[in-house]
Amino acid sequence: MNTRKTRFRRVRLSLYDLVGREFIEAACGARAGLTGEDKKHLKALAADKIDFYPAEQYRRLVEWLPRVGEVCCRPVPLSVPGATSLEFQAHSKPAIAPLTCLGFYRISEDGRLFLISKSEHYHVALGHHFPGFQLVERARRLGISNATHNVTRGQITRTLEQELVRVAAGGEPHRGPELLPEAGSRQGALLDRVLNLETGSLAMEAAIKMILARFYRSLPESPRPKYHGRIPVLVVLGDHKGNLQANYHGTTMVAQMMRGMWPEMLAGLEKMDLLRVRGVRPNDERELESVLAAGNHGQYKVAGFFHEFIMMNYGASRLTDSYIRRAYALCRKYDIPTVADEIQTCVWSPEIFMFREYGVRPSIVVVGKGFPGGEYPASRILFNRTLDTLPLFGALVTNGQEELASLSYLVTLRWAEANAEVTRAIGDYYEARLRELAERHSGPIASIEGRRHLAGIYFHDLGTGKRFAKILNDGGLDISVQTYKEGCPPCALTKLPLTAGYEVVDMVITRFEAALRQIDPSAPLTSPRNGRTGRPAVSPRPVPKPAKANRS
Repeated sequence: MNTRKTRFRRVRLSLYDLVGREFIEAACGARAGLTGEDKKHLKALAADKIDFYPAEQYRRLVEWLPRVGEVCCRPVPLSVPGATSLEFQAHSKPAIAPLTCLGFYRISEDGRLFLISKSEHYHVALGHHFPGFQLVERARRLGISNATHNVTRGQITRTLEQELVRVAAGGEPHRGPELLPEAGSRQGALLDRVLNLETGSLAMEAAIKMILARFYRSLPESPRPKYHGRIPVLVVLGDHKGNLQANYHGTTMVAQMMRGMWPEMLAGLEKMDLLRVRGVRPNDERELESVLAAGNHGQYKVAGFFHEFIMMNYGASRLTDSYIRRAYALCRKYDIPTVADEIQTCVWSPEIFMFREYGVRPSIVVVGKGFPGGEYPASRILFNRTLDTLPLFGALVTNGQEELASLSYLVTLRWAEANAEVTRAIGDYYEARLRELAERHSGPIASIEGRRHLAGIYFHDLGTGKRFAKILNDGGLDISVQTYKEGCPPCALTKLPLTAGYEVVDMVITRFEAALRQIDPSAPLTSPRNGRTGRPAVSPRPVPKPAKANRS
């Protein structure tokens, strides 16, 4: 067990620091003129530095760890049913819906304290109500609006675009990102364009459109595409049985067809030779080579290779380094754009983008979810200028250029970059402790998948995985087992917030150990390979009984 206390690097910044003095002072002057407010007071607000994650706040959050699972407040006395669809109604769990949240905690409608072990739905990268987001409220106080239009991209959004290009190229903070696009483009391998969109689904849709624009005109007057007359083949990651259902690239029509939905429609498109979709098994290099070769034969042309690095919608399966390197080499050979879906992995990687850990250069990268920290549904697509062929209205949404959403990206980016080595160490520690846990409990546990904070615990059978998750859910840890995908391995998923330190990891592992002791009481107390003890430093608390929420 770790004996160190977590020490995150302190980040204290003002709006001046984050966006630039000239722009913010101009905004202060404009606000004062409109409202009659004192300009000096507004400038003082803009200059005031915010501590992004005070050590005192983290200490207080840690003090609450023993109470996870307990009823901490009066439950909601009346739970209204709502008016949603039948499917949503069937899967809703209002008893654990949020009543109030802070950091890596949620107090639910039934009054229980939950640890958000999946960062809610994998997107609250910095926990709830991250103090650094106070700068977003400061900007709002200065009259900076979130409501903009595509032709009025604001300075904050333009600054973010340059910062994303800088990070994708591995540039140091504030070293002239405006110089990178032109220099990198001459090499033909840099992500030097950014589109701002709402939700990851729309960002992935933009990527699909860019790929298909090499085959079909988006407008009657568009230039003849490079592969006009060829039949595009979209290659995606499937499951270990060769089915399409494993991947998840959004909820738009083509993206859903890429994961096996709307089968009759896809069959019709294939019959008319308009579009094909082919799946490949994760980490099967031979099959990948075969599919890419067949897809580039005769009238067919592989239009793009779509992939995640860690498939959080398929048991946190991680693509190996050798598989990714081989895939990218083949895509270069056949002139196939590579589309890296980093909706799940962005920010959680110490490199901000996980493709940098693999040492590859995608043609398109899609980010979102964790970057705005749950504050806004804002996604971005980074791509090379050679794919910049869509017309103005080819891939945009009216409110995609939101200034405050872009500011939330900048807040997340600055804290994540400053704490990259801290979060890397914590993530490595979590992964190591999970692997030791798996060694001690090889009876129920088959393996550990994922990387650092993004982790999947594979069980030999689904029943054991569901029992494990229920014990932990009853005790206030929000984890889940994927049961909705045919062929998905029985896997319990976790994705700890980056603001969770060693103390949180130790508590989580202790709870995991206690749950596994109920399932596997004969397991050894030490790991077979290294002899490290699996005995908790303190006896795990009894699992609290969930409160009964009143229903209307």
